[in-house]
Amino acid sequence: MFDAILRFSVKKKLFVGLTTLFLLIGGIYSMLTLPIDAVPDITNNQVQIVTVSPTLAPQEVEQLITMPVEIAMSNIMNVTEIRSVSRFGLSVVTVVFKESVLTLDARQLVNEQIQSVAGEIPSELGMPEMMPITTGLGEIYQYVLKVEPGYEDKYDAMELRTIQDWIVKRQLSGIPGIVEINSFGGYLKQYEVAVDPDVLFSLNITIGEVFEALNKNNQNTGGSYIEKVNRAYYIRSEGMISRIKDVEQIVVANRNGIPIRISDIGTVRFGAPKRFGAMTMDGKGECVGGIAMMLKGAN
Repeated sequence: MFDAILRFSVKKKLFVGLTTLFLLIGGIYSMLTLPIDAVPDITNNQVQIVTVSPTLAPQEVEQLITMPVEIAMSNIMNVTEIRSVSRFGLSVVTVVFKESVLTLDARQLVNEQIQSVAGEIPSELGMPEMMPITTGLGEIYQYVLKVEPGYEDKYDAMELRTIQDWIVKRQLSGIPGIVEINSFGGYLKQYEVAVDPDVLFSLNITIGEVFEALNKNNQNTGGSYIEKVNRAYYIRSEGMISRIKDVEQIVVANRNGIPIRISDIGTVRFGAPKRFGAMTMDGKGECVGGIAMMLKGAN
């Protein structure tokens, strides 16, 4: 057989030459387009549904959130496995599809079931959401924010986290192939109102009234417009909170014609939600950074 191959190759030089040329072109094309990765991604075809509910214990998360989501997902076609994890304040349901199902089709099917099961879960307990289209090996880039020498006192952990969330994260989110930027470290900036229970009791004000006052006094309102000669003047009321002083001036109740403001019943300050971890680097203490997640199948 080897002799026959040699005789064929000698007689058909043009065919052998063209075949070799096509193989060479195909090899070069594959070399230029083949994704290169240190570790092959063998993650199966799955979609994860995450629900955050900070007030629920694991037993309540399993009963009120995880079970309804699992039951809804069991009605989807081409599903091979459904597994879940219920922890304090967190529910994660993983739906594994057959490999023949396209990623976007799988997410569409899951999204339809999420819309139907969302009505069974009280809104105050959390809203089920799908995780981004990435895998466990999608962490392709990690970075930290550093302050130039001499300016360390001007940027604390909360300020760096704000820069990360509102500047750096938004700039990186537009890169092709990046599906999400996760922030780590620092303190998430928020406004806190530390009320005095004794003052509330003496003024006969409930904590619910404080919540309602804060909610109603933090929004802009648009009106109609006024025509005058050849111009139209649009009416707009600005009520968005932008500083601590704005929170302090919010009126909670009225007692004998005297307005009771937030500053009268408590202290307004910057704070951060409770953390369950921190980000450190090189043993030099806490830092602020992020992780870029790659789109599944991207190069």
